[in-house]
Amino acid sequence: MFSPIAAFILGVNVTPALAEEVSTPATTGIDAEISDLRKIEDGSVISNIHTSKWRVFTDSGRDLFLQGKLEEAEKLFLSALQEAKEGFGDRDPHVASAYNNLAELYRVKKAFNKAEPMYLEAITILEESFGQDDVRVGAALHNLGQFYLMQRKLEQARGVYERALKVLYLQGKYKDSEALVRDSIRILEDGGQGESMICTKRLRQLAEIYIKSDRNEEGENVLRKILHIMELAKGWNSLETVVAAERLALTLQSLGNLKEAQELLERCLDARRALLPEDHIQIAANFLHIARVKMLVSNKLQKSNVYQARTELDMAKDLLSKSISVARGNLVPSMKEKGNKQSYGASMATVRSRQSAMIILLQSLNALSLLEMTKLEREESKDPYNSEAESALRECISAYKEFVTEKSLSDAPGVKAEYLLCLKHLVDLLSDNKTSSTDRSSKPALQELKDEIKRVEVELSKKGGRRS
Repeated sequence: MFSPIAAFILGVNVTPALAEEVSTPATTGIDAEISDLRKIEDGSVISNIHTSKWRVFTDSGRDLFLQGKLEEAEKLFLSALQEAKEGFGDRDPHVASAYNNLAELYRVKKAFNKAEPMYLEAITILEESFGQDDVRVGAALHNLGQFYLMQRKLEQARGVYERALKVLYLQGKYKDSEALVRDSIRILEDGGQGESMICTKRLRQLAEIYIKSDRNEEGENVLRKILHIMELAKGWNSLETVVAAERLALTLQSLGNLKEAQELLERCLDARRALLPEDHIQIAANFLHIARVKMLVSNKLQKSNVYQARTELDMAKDLLSKSISVARGNLVPSMKEKGNKQSYGASMATVRSRQSAMIILLQSLNALSLLEMTKLEREESKDPYNSEAESALRECISAYKEFVTEKSLSDAPGVKAEYLLCLKHLVDLLSDNKTSSTDRSSKPALQELKDEIKRVEVELSKKGGRRS
């Protein structure tokens, strides 16, 4: 029997695993348009005379289509549709494939009134067969979006692209989303909405795709464009502008542009202090980001300017202390909350804020431990044991245990992932410890930590959380 996945001929190459692309070197005229058709290579067994005819008509129709013989191809595609219905059933994905092929042919012929219902029927059948969030539905939606786009039906194209993007994001197909995001941005820009919030959102998605694909320089360019739009639209008295600048700064940090990254982060901090109370969790996050940059700056300066390298490290430590203090303050319950540990009435915003505070606290303590180990390495101490580094990691673990009684925190994969990092770093520190102190690296203590690591890893795998 034919595989429905192999049978569906895509109009765009968003899921290469579904079909094999035909090589079409021509780039102009009819050959350029028909390159969207795909060859079926499923190697499946013919189950009856109708499915056999469906395959023959489909392959022959495709060949004629690629030769530009559209009238003859249309007849074969219509026959393939009929054979698919009789051989597989009216609502089978093979029928969706046949509808899609006809729709593509009518699109090339500019018989738009015939093409549109074919696209829509293909999508409906695929949704019935695989659900609305299946990648094959996303591919079919992309076909329909391109169909609307070539007719300059921008609003309809935008709506279809929105649906297709949702499907691909749910499937984690970030790379495949790029073409759709680009088209969506172009639609908005052509419609005079290039500086709208929806276009800015699409630009953020495009930047995210680039960064996830290790194309950070392309991501940087898009993030600069976003920041420029936000500066013009809202100025620096808006947290949306601050967040846009912070995203750019973190990308610049990853590219090694530490000077500009630090300048942007410091400007973000100034803006947040003007807009938010000093104990707001976003300010703690800002402290942490600047501290990390200063640690990297210190590493770069170590060989050329030891004094300045030490100064940068000291400033980073001060920033981490502030971050830890603010984050912990956001986690300590108020007097009213102490009587209601479950806090069932807490808003989603409050839950997210406390999760962020927990993550920032753990990250700051982890960074502080790394900073202390860096200081010890530079001092070339005869005693390799670093009590301050261990103390920071143990505080990380105790903080987790103190606050994880809240279900909103214990269920958060991001919180567990940071706790796991702290555990692993502590095990590494104690395992590498050269001192003879049995209290610090005793086998039972190490084994207890390793057992805890395994337990958390199991919990994370069940929840689909990331593991380091």
